[in-house]
Amino acid sequence: MSHQNFLNAYLVSKGAEPVDMEPFRTLQGSIARGSSGKLRLTNLMQLTVDTSWWTRYRSSTNNPDVNPTTFEQAIPDLHNGQFTAIPRNNSDLFPHEHIQAIANTAAFHIPTVEQGGGSLRMALAQRATSVEVLRLLISMGPIESMHFQTMSATAGNAPPLTDPINGLTFPDLNRGLDPNNGSTGAAVSQMFQTNLIMPEPCPFISPSLPACSVIRPTNTTGAATGALKFLTAMGLFIGQSPAFFSFLTELAAAADAAQRGI
Repeated sequence: MSHQNFLNAYLVSKGAEPVDMEPFRTLQGSIARGSSGKLRLTNLMQLTVDTSWWTRYRSSTNNPDVNPTTFEQAIPDLHNGQFTAIPRNNSDLFPHEHIQAIANTAAFHIPTVEQGGGSLRMALAQRATSVEVLRLLISMGPIESMHFQTMSATAGNAPPLTDPINGLTFPDLNRGLDPNNGSTGAAVSQMFQTNLIMPEPCPFISPSLPACSVIRPTNTTGAATGALKFLTAMGLFIGQSPAFFSFLTELAAAADAAQRGI
């Protein structure tokens, strides 16, 4: 919220119009006991969560900026269906395994968004035409990464279980078993165990250079448009209007069109 409030005030200070998303707050949120009942910008009840960041940041041999590859999912089921990260109504509060699976979904959804936010700011920093705007991006980007690391640790504490309502399974990632293909071994254990939250050194700039621990990806080409596509594919905007997508597409295209000055 501090980023949103600051950026809108910054735009106004420069004589620009603030970004107002309130006209798009049209989606029904949770009606479970304790919810605010307010309409939402985003849909948290039909998420397809891409948890491949789990293995991307643990890989010492692959970086999508250098050698694009497909990274394995930490929670394959989350990427193969649509699941809610909030209780939709009071019936979602029971049984215990069901509401815990909803909490687990939220625990993995949040770092999925945060890792994208860190990458996006570092990518757009390379297109900033103003030194002051560059300062904004490189000052805010690490905060997203702090959130990502904190919440990825939280996701690692999500208890293994199978939701009795929809069959969504959260595997025991410390079992030493690849949840995607069942393989085992030391490399598998290191790739999935939950207490490893520091990014492994990986190829950067060129495979001929030594491995380096970095945010990945930070390739600037199409970064904003790519982020919008990623969030849309997750289901975060299911139910939104064509006007909403047109507005966000315009913002993303403008960001990607920026060119660094001399």
